[in-house]
Amino acid sequence: MNEPHTFDVIIVGGGPAGATAAHDLARQGRSVLLLDRAGRVKPCGGAIPPRLIKDFEIPDHLLVAKIRCARMVSPTDRQVDIPIDGGFVGMVDRDVFDEWLRERAAQAGAVRRIGTFDKLTRDADGLSVVHFTARASQTGAATGHSSARARCVIGADGARSEVARQAVPGAERTSYVFAYHEIVGKPQNPPPGYDGTRCDVVYNGTYSPDFYGWVFPHGDTLSVGTGSADKGFSLRGATAGLRRAAGLQDAPTLRREGAPIPMKPLPRWDNGRDVVLAGDAAGVVAPASGEGIYYAMACGRMVGESVQEFLRTGQASALATARKRFLKVHGKVFWVLGIMQRFWYSSDKRRERFVAICRDRDVQQLTFEAYMNKELVRARPMAHVRIFFKDMAHLLGLARV
Repeated sequence: MNEPHTFDVIIVGGGPAGATAAHDLARQGRSVLLLDRAGRVKPCGGAIPPRLIKDFEIPDHLLVAKIRCARMVSPTDRQVDIPIDGGFVGMVDRDVFDEWLRERAAQAGAVRRIGTFDKLTRDADGLSVVHFTARASQTGAATGHSSARARCVIGADGARSEVARQAVPGAERTSYVFAYHEIVGKPQNPPPGYDGTRCDVVYNGTYSPDFYGWVFPHGDTLSVGTGSADKGFSLRGATAGLRRAAGLQDAPTLRREGAPIPMKPLPRWDNGRDVVLAGDAAGVVAPASGEGIYYAMACGRMVGESVQEFLRTGQASALATARKRFLKVHGKVFWVLGIMQRFWYSSDKRRERFVAICRDRDVQQLTFEAYMNKELVRARPMAHVRIFFKDMAHLLGLARV
């Protein structure tokens, strides 16, 4: 039997996090195996902010729509439109977008394999061995069991990562929202009020008891979906109701997808030796908003940098720096969004007040500045003071809704 090939890095999972790490490491001359099971698309609204487009050099042809307004809809159907002044949020189709990222990694030198991760073992010399069931193509039958060795393994295999379960202590200690959406064709005669440059975010217990529903245009298609941590809640039934409310009940259904979405970064991302996690496997989805693409790619880049340092120095402690750096940059935003979700999403009465807050121009400007640039804005201190007192008024029930 031939000895398995040895790579500097094996990356399990070819979503935005894994593909970004593969691209960055391959460009730096590392031998990289990118293993992806393919053939499955994660349920996702598909929004990418300008910061992502700039930082990761995303070409315009991947944007199927450019969103210039977000509409917040309250339980009583109060509608608050928040314009994106002087810019836009790009929308991508995840099947096309993710494959483009994987192919870019391959062009940089990463070796692609289609297959399903099975297990991690360790050879006599201490190197990790990744065992997987290989496939000839995305839709082809299994071609047999295979394996490869690696000096380092990146687990980017999504929420409830099997790499994490096998290799990283404490990986089970996180919470999830279960997301479900339907990709529907844009009706030939769109319903009244339809706007292909506007995303609708619906805060209503009918469509989610603890998260939100969405209607996001994607050019010729739309993503309509919802999420909830309540396992007894019918996501399909809620999505059907959301489609009726949006006038999309007769639109052709092209695809249905569902998956757990982590709502909190894992307590640790590495095994202290040669395995590190990235993306959903590391739990880097923003609470409250559920935004994951930007954070997955930012995490993938930071993990790639920590792996490069590990390979250069042989110091396993380098792997832990990815989580420290990510939380230093984004941890405060995640903390604020987590508090917001736990409080404002807990009842329709609070959701009603939350949407009312969104009418405030200071809130709108600072929210979108933070979203577009991916950092808390400190340049306008008086706006923060005004928002604080307005927020307190809503919390105490003193403000008019």
